[in-house]
Amino acid sequence: MNHFDYVRPTTIEDAVAAASEPGATYLAGGTNLLDLMKGGAIKPARLVDITHLPALNRIERDEGGGARIGALVKNAGLAYDDEFAHDFPAVAEALLAGASPQLRNAATVGGNLLQRTRCAYFYDPASACNKRVPGAGCDARDGLNSNHAVLGFSDACIATQPSDFCVALAALDAVVEIAGREGQREVALTDFHRLPGDTPHQETRLAPGELIVGVRLPKEAAAFAWHSRYLKVRERTSYAFALVSAAAALKIDDNGTITDARIAMGSIAAKPWRAYDAEAGLIGSQIGIEAFAAAGRAALAGAAPSGDNAYKIPLAQNAVARVLARAAAGTPRELPALPGAPFATATGELAHV
Repeated sequence: MNHFDYVRPTTIEDAVAAASEPGATYLAGGTNLLDLMKGGAIKPARLVDITHLPALNRIERDEGGGARIGALVKNAGLAYDDEFAHDFPAVAEALLAGASPQLRNAATVGGNLLQRTRCAYFYDPASACNKRVPGAGCDARDGLNSNHAVLGFSDACIATQPSDFCVALAALDAVVEIAGREGQREVALTDFHRLPGDTPHQETRLAPGELIVGVRLPKEAAAFAWHSRYLKVRERTSYAFALVSAAAALKIDDNGTITDARIAMGSIAAKPWRAYDAEAGLIGSQIGIEAFAAAGRAALAGAAPSGDNAYKIPLAQNAVARVLARAAAGTPRELPALPGAPFATATGELAHV
């Protein structure tokens, strides 16, 4: 049995101090952390329970239309907040496409950003994994790797980041608010997660002891509410991680010309992947399947298989094209019965006028 200390601070400052000790980690919803501890994949020396910290469980709006989400807001609570879902429908759709209702009721916004890869070799203490034990090697390189990365991977690691929520956040230029010993700072969500390189165990920009206190969506993100969607392709519609996923947000003028575009992809790299070149190629184009298919190809232009996952490249290309088509058709009045699923009925009814 792995023995560990348990502390429950009452202030952010005390939490940061407690978590700055070697071997400490934060505990919030615990939906990923406790699984890893039970399986022996990680063995923290101290759990710092932040569930009772004040001011981290609020959804706040600013006068310009942006939103700030406290790190302890539950995934379900955010997705079912009517005002938030109306203004940021792709984010709500991504949240409801993730996990199961029970897990969404427990999982937190901050924890979602920090969830670990679902690579089977990472979860298995008997396997070589550079994320779990730096320098140990990567059994996924020559192992069962059909679900692994096609972009941004290295010889040291080909794992993917599994979050649905983060993909929509990346598309909308979200910002992560972080508290540490030196005070508070902000990091763009697109820069928050690291690519593996030679140090795959360093997964985020967090320094030891630093705590996510909130996520902020800028006012510009709400301007995409008319045309933004999330699509998740998975082996089963109920409770499965994505094979590939994509979020898209568009601005379209009265002539059907795209004036602004945002595209991000998930489960294809160690971080949510923003497709900047594909976005640039869409601006000035007429909406239509040809433009969307070209964007899909551009989004995967640098992709390469790393074993048995070559299928992911055309799958992700098609996912990008399809989510763009959904976004162009318009945000539905209500979220589909199967959020994020390719099988969901999408009316395309413009409800945000």
